[in-house]
Amino acid sequence: MTLEFEPISLDRQDEYHEALTGCPQLLTSDFSFANIFGWADHYGLEWAFHKGLCFIRQTLPEPVCWAPVGPWEDYDWAGCRGMTEGKHFVRVPEALTRLWSIAYGNKMTITESREHWDYVYSVEELIALKGKAFHNKKNLLNQFKKSYLYTYESMAPECVEEVFEMQDEWYKWYEENNPSEALKAENHAITRVLQHFDQIKGLMGATIRVEGKVIAYTVAEPLCEDSLVIHFEKGDIRYKGVYQAINQMFLENDGAEYTNVNREQDLGDEGLRKAKMSYNPTFFLKKFEAELI
Repeated sequence: MTLEFEPISLDRQDEYHEALTGCPQLLTSDFSFANIFGWADHYGLEWAFHKGLCFIRQTLPEPVCWAPVGPWEDYDWAGCRGMTEGKHFVRVPEALTRLWSIAYGNKMTITESREHWDYVYSVEELIALKGKAFHNKKNLLNQFKKSYLYTYESMAPECVEEVFEMQDEWYKWYEENNPSEALKAENHAITRVLQHFDQIKGLMGATIRVEGKVIAYTVAEPLCEDSLVIHFEKGDIRYKGVYQAINQMFLENDGAEYTNVNREQDLGDEGLRKAKMSYNPTFFLKKFEAELI
C-alpha cells in the first residue's frame, strides 16, 4: 500500500472529522481541522486517507510526518508501508506512542517534545478566576470592565471584515517593532482561517468593541464534546486588561458548556511558557517524536 497524498482541502473535512472522532485519546490542538487548514501553506501540509485513518505529511521546510489521525487501536501498524515510507514522525500523542512501542519495539525510538505539549485548563476556573492563583488576572479583568464602555459579541461571518482590520493593525504594529518569520507565518494562518470562517465547520469566536471598534478577538474550535481549543487571541494592548477580558468573556458567554480549554503549546519560548503557566493549567497533553530505525 502506497499512500496517495493531496493538499488539505475544505471538501474532505467531514471525512477528516470522522477520523478525529475515532481517536481513542483527546487529541492535541495540532490536529483540529482549523489548525491544519490554517497552517497548510506554511508547512506544505498534505493528507492521505487509508482504512479510516488520515496520514498527514509536512513538506516544508523539510519532509516529516505528523501522527496519523483515526482509530489507532484497530489499525495494522506492523503491516503499514506508509509508516516505513515516513519513518520520522512529530506531534505524536502519548497514547499512540504506547501502541507503536508494542508494534515496533526496539525498531522505533521515541523522544519527548516538551515544547509541543498542549496546556489544558479548567473552563470553570478561567471563568470564575477565584483565589490567590488568579488574583492578578481578576484585577486586570475588573480594571478593564470599569475603565471602558465595551460590548462583547460572538463572532459571526458578517463581522469578520472588521476582525481583519484589527488583525492587520495588530500585525503591522508588531512587525514594525519586533519583526519575525514566525509572526508573518501566524498572520498568514489567521488570514486563511478568517477567510473561510463560515466554511470551517464548528469554528467559533468573539470580539470586544470599544466605541464601536474591534479591540480584541478570539477564534476557537471544539476538539470533542467536552473540550475546545483557542487558536488565535489578539488584543490592543493600549486597553489595559484586554487579554484577560477576551479570555474570560469568551469562555463565560460561548464556552461555558465545555469542561476543558486547550491553549496550545509554548514552542519552547520562555516568555510564552511563563504566560501559559500563569493561568494554572490543570494538565498537559504530551507529545513526542518517533523514528523508525
